[in-house]
Amino acid sequence: MFLTAAAILVGAYGTIAAAAYFAQGALIYPAPRAIAPKTGGFEEISYPTADGLDLVAGYRAAEGGKPTVVYFHGNGADWTSSVVATDRLVPNGYGVLAAEYRGYRGNPGSPSEQGFYKDGQAAFAYLASRGVAADSIVVIGNSIGSGVAVQMAVDHSPLALVLISPFASLTQLVAEKARWLPTGLLLRDRYDNHRKLPDVAAPILILHGDADTLIPHPHANRLAQANASARLIIFEGYGHDLAWHDVAEDAVLEFLHAQTSERAGE
Repeated sequence: MFLTAAAILVGAYGTIAAAAYFAQGALIYPAPRAIAPKTGGFEEISYPTADGLDLVAGYRAAEGGKPTVVYFHGNGADWTSSVVATDRLVPNGYGVLAAEYRGYRGNPGSPSEQGFYKDGQAAFAYLASRGVAADSIVVIGNSIGSGVAVQMAVDHSPLALVLISPFASLTQLVAEKARWLPTGLLLRDRYDNHRKLPDVAAPILILHGDADTLIPHPHANRLAQANASARLIIFEGYGHDLAWHDVAEDAVLEFLHAQTSERAGE
């Protein structure tokens, strides 16, 4: 009877693990089904990826030689959320490319880590075609967008990198959420920000809320420790929606003003 019970438990555990493996795409990338209306002031654009997809995103050009922000949003939103999260940057003249992902907002393809990196590279290529150089780009990544932002910062040496509510790695986060599963073996996508961040040469700002229950703020602490130039701000009482609060945008504005002033003085 003991062996039978053990076999049943092992079988049930294996079934749950298999279900988690095959369902991870939907769990990690819950792309919203509804398509929000277009946002005023932004041009709806499209650009090709290296693997043949045409992605629709939003763009607003910079004014007066100001830098352009490439904003990589979180996994449960679309590019129009990036417009809301940058509504204090635009009046200050910053351009914004509200980047979009495959499988989001009606775009073709299926989300994945490597696919998202291709989408990020396509966003940078689009800006290059508009005459925007990498050293005039500020990369901002919110939540899972932090993974794309870090990779782009490694690849392109932008003016600055801002991470809002980031994880140290998706592997660590999922292991914390499902300690009873062998997540290290099951996960296809890992977004290892902590390992990559030391290779980022650009100035780094990391923002997190201490009331964030989706991605706890110790992830931000670990990231800040990975690069000596990183500046970390923890906001008391703010949760995972930090990116849409004025305190976050004000911190980004202050940080970017410092970077642009420093560059102007060179």
